[in-house]
Amino acid sequence: MNILKRIIELRDERNWTEYRLSEEADITQSTISAWFCKNRVPTVSSLEKICKAFGITLSQFFAEGEEPIVLTKEQRKMFDKWNSLEKEQKEAFLNLIEKI
Repeated sequence: MNILKRIIELRDERNWTEYRLSEEADITQSTISAWFCKNRVPTVSSLEKICKAFGITLSQFFAEGEEPIVLTKEQRKMFDKWNSLEKEQKEAFLNLIEKI
């Protein structure tokens, strides 16, 4: 997969400029420009920031031929909270959801 091409595709789907992506992902525009000018792949941490800005997961980023699922701010917030839970808290939460 061409990671830079994928970033452009996701940007174009949202009608985002390079500047808008830099603002949403909290990455400097000069860093993003350098990836494309020098044909360099972003670091994993930068890719995570980009995915978060796009409202997708890393696995969705790399899923070829599939329509990405765009998360709402509330859904992103829920996933962020989920990632901070301990194993026992996650199990309790899943049990609660199953009972609803």
